[in-house]
This record gives sequence, C-alpha cells and structure tokens, in this order.
Amino acid sequence: MVRETRISADTLIYPMFVQEGEHIREEIPSMPGQYRWSLDCVDELLQQIVDSGVKSVLLFGIPAQKDEIGSSAWQPDGIVQQAVRHIKSRFPQLYVITDVCMCEYTSHGHCGILCGHDVDNDKTLEVLAKTALSHVQAGADMVAPSDMMDGRVGRIRQVLDENGFVNTPIMAYSVKYASAFYGPFRDAAGSAPAFGDRKSYQMDPHNAREALLEAELDVQEGADILMVKPGMAYLDVLKSLKEQFRQPVALYSVSGEYAMIQAAAAAGYIDREAVICESAVCMYRAGADLLITYFAMELAKYIREGRIG
Repeated sequence: MVRETRISADTLIYPMFVQEGEHIREEIPSMPGQYRWSLDCVDELLQQIVDSGVKSVLLFGIPAQKDEIGSSAWQPDGIVQQAVRHIKSRFPQLYVITDVCMCEYTSHGHCGILCGHDVDNDKTLEVLAKTALSHVQAGADMVAPSDMMDGRVGRIRQVLDENGFVNTPIMAYSVKYASAFYGPFRDAAGSAPAFGDRKSYQMDPHNAREALLEAELDVQEGADILMVKPGMAYLDVLKSLKEQFRQPVALYSVSGEYAMIQAAAAAGYIDREAVICESAVCMYRAGADLLITYFAMELAKYIREGRIG
C-alpha cells in the first residue's frame, strides 16, 4: 500500500533493429537475445511485443548502402520508412517512435555531415529535418533526434509544422553522454566512427550541470519529452532533470547495460530476473516517466505476473 515507486507496462519502449534485405533474423553477438530483422521476418518480433503488453517501439535502421552524407536516411523507401509503413499496416496498435540520426547511414559513422574531420552542425540540421519529415510522412507517431547537434529540435519542429505535422511530438535525446556503454549498439548497427570519437558533440561524463543547459535549450526549441542516455550510471542527472522541468523525462537503458546483465547472468554471477527488475525500479525511482529498454517485454511480463510493480 505504501510503495512509493510504481511501474506500468504503458511506459516501456522496446528498441528494435530493422535491416534492409530478406530472410534476416540475425542475433547480435554482443547483445544475446537481440536481433537484426528484415521486414519479411519482423512480424515474429512484432507479435511478441504486442502479446507482451508493450505498446511502443523505437526503430533503428540498418541500410544496405552507406555514403558520406547518409543519403539513405531520408529516402521515402529507406529502411525505417518502410518499417514504419509495415508496422502501421500490420500492427496499428503499436506506437512507433523513430530514431533520427546519421551515424547508421554515413560511411564514416559520425552523426552528421563532415567538413574535413569535423561535423558541420548547421549542414547536419537540414538533413536531420528531412529525415524526421520522411519518417512522419511514412506514419511515425513520434521522432527522436539522437545526434546531439545544437538547434536540431527547433529545426525539426519548424519543418514538421511547415508540412502540417503540428501535433507530432519530439522526444529529444537531450542529455546524451559520450559513453563507453554504447559499444554493443555500435556492433548492432554498424555505426562505430571510422576515425576519432563523438566527444565534440556528445556530453562529457564528468558534467552534470551542463545537462540542465542542454535540456533547457531543447525545451526552448519545442521538445515534448526529454531523454537521458545512458541509464544506470546517470541516475543523478535523470533526477536533476525531473526536478527542474515539467516535460516528461525518458531514460534509455543502453546496450552496454543490457550486455552486462546478460553476461553476468550467463556466468551464474547474478539472479537475472531480480537484477532486471531492481535496475528498472531504480530508474523509475530516480524520476523516469518512460523507460527505453531491451528488457521491455520481460519487464511487462513481470509486471503482469506481479513480480514487479
């Protein structure tokens, strides 16, 4: 009766990888239990998501071809655009959020358009806005820019509004740290930088007050939901955002967190279910309104069975 922190399956978001091609159901080596899916096979996963009680997905695309400017990111027949149309036609009850970034689509693996070895912030804004618009035109319910370019929320908001999508919300990766916890994701999406790193546009893990500045800028530009990424190691930052802003705050429990739990459980070092549940509770207790997690379907099952709540 007096439990302070409650969890609902309605607030869980399942991230999934869709890949161009056919007959692809490929397990990701560094993320056991997670797969890359081609659209002719993905209904198996989508049915599992629906049956679990999870209502929202976050799409990441893996194109067949990459180039310097990531041009496949905004094509009408791009992999994410195709996936959105497929999901909306086959599983219309799912709420579809799309990741908006360039790293999966560029041959160099950086999150924007390059000028030499540096990312050109302002040129990148235009391709991000085109990408977001193409996702929404395909039927996406929400877009989630993850690139960390300055001004991208405002530019995306402007372009969506100009094209009549005034009610489409933006979930901004407002506080995205340059983290070592992303390693398995880069394996999954083939998005590791070909040179250098992303420290010039992602946040320094040493900084907490800067997170409030980044979030405030996104609020001013029209972000509907703020996000902190990664999860478990940044709960202090999550709590600060929750206390400072009225917008809902999402937390992304990233690939490295998932991989560590899977590896420790496989070695018999931890009680897997208990750690999955306790980790999620900690994230909600710190202030998460929404939780993006590769354990979303399992957490929904545990909630339904009364093992967490």
